[in-house]
Amino acid sequence: MDTASFENSFKATEIDKDFLAKIRKQETGNLISVHWELKIILYLGVLLLTTGLGIMVYKNIDTIGHQAIVAFITLLSAGSFFYCFKTKAPFSYQKVEAPNQFFDYALLLGCLSFVSLIAYLQFEYTLFGNRFGLASFIPLLVLFFSAYYFDHLGILSLAITNLAAWAGITVTPTRILKDNDFNSDSIIYTGILLGILLVVAGIASKKLRIKAHFEFTYSNFGTHILFISCLAALFNFEKTYLLWFLLLLGICVFYYMKALSEKSFYHMLLLTFYGYIAVSHVVIQLMFFSGDYFGSIYLAFFYFIASALGMILFLISMNKKLKS
Repeated sequence: MDTASFENSFKATEIDKDFLAKIRKQETGNLISVHWELKIILYLGVLLLTTGLGIMVYKNIDTIGHQAIVAFITLLSAGSFFYCFKTKAPFSYQKVEAPNQFFDYALLLGCLSFVSLIAYLQFEYTLFGNRFGLASFIPLLVLFFSAYYFDHLGILSLAITNLAAWAGITVTPTRILKDNDFNSDSIIYTGILLGILLVVAGIASKKLRIKAHFEFTYSNFGTHILFISCLAALFNFEKTYLLWFLLLLGICVFYYMKALSEKSFYHMLLLTFYGYIAVSHVVIQLMFFSGDYFGSIYLAFFYFIASALGMILFLISMNKKLKS
């Protein structure tokens, strides 16, 4: 039965207009967008391709030969970048749309293969000797250049991740690579400085209108790195943990004002989550400071129940406030 016949059969009866509109919409067979599904599949395809090539190289290293592997990865990266330079849209400090659907994935493939090339040359031929920071600094420059020149948020995320790795390797290369010491003071301080740097970079991008849409990516990475590093300092530096707690509260106040100004529930959720961890740590420390072990356990039990309820009520209230 088509839509017209269906409507004629109900001429003599009353029917809700909204219900009739829903039926008409369903009968006309509107198209369903699969844009994001296809993009996810293509991104997964690029990642699976690079992963598969890495596994193939690893299992057949003796039969393929190092020179052939280097030549193949070089050609793959160079071909991808050549295509991107040839088809890219004109550069602009504002957001630039990709010229076609294949462009983003070709750029991602070129950057990933270039990083793999540098890593392979360093691992097999020790191209940079013991200067591990230099081996990560060169891909860092290429990734940041590609992110801005071709306007790609995914490459920007790779560049920020590479920046964090470069900062950690530069500060304590021996401890990371040999002693596997990830709790050193220098890494904590580096993380705090890196988090502040990324947050400032995001604010600057928005204020100066230089790729302003990069602001969220910078801010997202910077927020997590800054909070996690401050929490690590709070947990590890027992003698000065109250100072780190005050610093964390100051950061929470900053993001509270930012969440209100931008009406961002995401930032409100982050500051609540990390702030709750910091407050809980200090409260538990003070509870067990008295020396009454069993009494402190009971108090901690009631604290977590009451604080969890309070946090939920706070988030509900803030969500209503941001929406209004």
